[in-house]
Amino acid sequence: MCGIIGYIGKKSLDEVLIEGLKNLEYRGYDSSGIALQNFNDVQIIKSSGKIKELEKKLQEINLINSNIGIAHTRWATHGNPNIENAHPHQVGNITLVHNGIIENANELRQKLTKEGVKFKSQTDTEVLCALINFYYKNDISSAIKKALKEVKGSYALAILVKKDESIYAIKKDSPLIVGIDKDGYFIASDISAIIKYTNKYIVLEENELVKLSQNDYIITKNNKIIKKSIQSTEIDFESITKSNYKHYMLKEIMEEEILLEKTFNIYNDKDSLIDISKYEEIHIIGCGSAMYAGMVGKTLLEEKSNIRCYVECASEYRYKKIFYDRKTLVILISQSGETADTIAAMRKAKENKIDTLAIVNVKTSTIARESDYKIFIEAGKEIAVATTKAYLLQITIFSLLAYFSSINKHILKEINLKEEEKNILSHLKNILEQRKKYYEIAKKIFQEEDIYFIGRGIDYSLCLEGSLKLKEISYIHSEAYQAGELKHGTIALINKNTPVIAIISDQNIADKTLSNIEEVKSRGANVIIISTKKISNYENNIVVPKISDFFQPILIIPILQLIAYEVANLRNCDIDKPKNLAKSVTVE
Repeated sequence: MCGIIGYIGKKSLDEVLIEGLKNLEYRGYDSSGIALQNFNDVQIIKSSGKIKELEKKLQEINLINSNIGIAHTRWATHGNPNIENAHPHQVGNITLVHNGIIENANELRQKLTKEGVKFKSQTDTEVLCALINFYYKNDISSAIKKALKEVKGSYALAILVKKDESIYAIKKDSPLIVGIDKDGYFIASDISAIIKYTNKYIVLEENELVKLSQNDYIITKNNKIIKKSIQSTEIDFESITKSNYKHYMLKEIMEEEILLEKTFNIYNDKDSLIDISKYEEIHIIGCGSAMYAGMVGKTLLEEKSNIRCYVECASEYRYKKIFYDRKTLVILISQSGETADTIAAMRKAKENKIDTLAIVNVKTSTIARESDYKIFIEAGKEIAVATTKAYLLQITIFSLLAYFSSINKHILKEINLKEEEKNILSHLKNILEQRKKYYEIAKKIFQEEDIYFIGRGIDYSLCLEGSLKLKEISYIHSEAYQAGELKHGTIALINKNTPVIAIISDQNIADKTLSNIEEVKSRGANVIIISTKKISNYENNIVVPKISDFFQPILIIPILQLIAYEVANLRNCDIDKPKNLAKSVTVE
């Protein structure tokens, strides 16, 4: 949540900062701002709304001559999304931008108010800025350290100090990297902010303080200089553009075939993944789509591998009492690897000396670095806020884990995996090419304000994600229910033409779900069925090829994603940046 970009160097400063903000806008788009600094002056320009509003302002004013600047795109936590609450904030000698949340901001505000500080905004960030300024005399490093000792919460900070031609940055529980280029140095919350200019970077660890100067950078911790290796990313600038697609989300859905093939090539035998068959119990932890991927994984691991599994929302797991009384593995699922609640859940498991496995996309992320084992989903950069390709690949990893663990436990005989994978890729390609079919479905439901998804078993887990995807990007109220629960209250909400999307991939319980479908149909529902077998007397029936149970979800997921996309597109929604949402949830 929120994006930081800072630069010191020879490039055009306003161009670098705006370009960086545009590439970070998926992290926050309530408001934005930049601060430019030279030895004598600091110029701050802020705007509410999207980055384009800030860009218009910059074209209308004269900018100071500067080669040092910081910028921010905001997802509001404290205070409304307006200009007063937008970053950067300035108090006295200090100007800063901040990702994260200061939990004791009110307490600190009261302390500083008694000292005569007058606040202009409602934000926790301005409080932090004032606190650093309060302690600043001549040594900014000392002031930062004193201030942060009083702070409870998370932060990634980029700081300017009057008459000091440097950028200072520090982080705790929120990602921050240093970009290295022959013409200067960057600070950023995400590699996408700087990839147009450099692919070389350093990951800052907890409470490491970096000072970026014109010709050098210094990283310290506990007053000791730290030497860190420079890393390179394989992400290129072209991969974070929309190419010829209308939206990033559509591009990312259409990439799923290529990425699935890449995943199959990497994890192509049981030695390429951790053997989880030795564990007696698995806790699967995630938030949102990641948690729903875990629910699919739970069904596959229990049904196919005979491993007891529990799925928990990370924000609940971190606070509840957990009984680690068996040989347990905790699986953490996170696209960004920086989800605050999932990080806390991981650390809770590690404190109890429990093995942890990360299923994650970002190799340099906190979860990837701190977990005992890791599996990278290799989705590439995902820009659209609503996850698509990363979710599908998380499911794929669970499919492979379930398959290989069932082999290791001698529950099933090996299948011709290469042939099965080739078959899946062929079917997936065909499914992705049938956009017209999903558009026709979308035309029938896009004006509705209530849509329901129903299924049983693994299909219910898929329904949860299908419903989430629809509500995220189209703003239609949508819920997913176990089909067998309809009679226990939910069926009261079914009216004439209410859309009900049903998934039937498990033929063992298909008849039960069909009975539930008949119940809503008899009450006038507009039923849409996604099934592995043709259902007679239903016009809106999307049939997917029947494949191995291990991999069947892979063919259903893109259909749900594309229906949601077409519905949102018909409603003229901002699909890539839905209101109130941000890509990486780095605060509680």
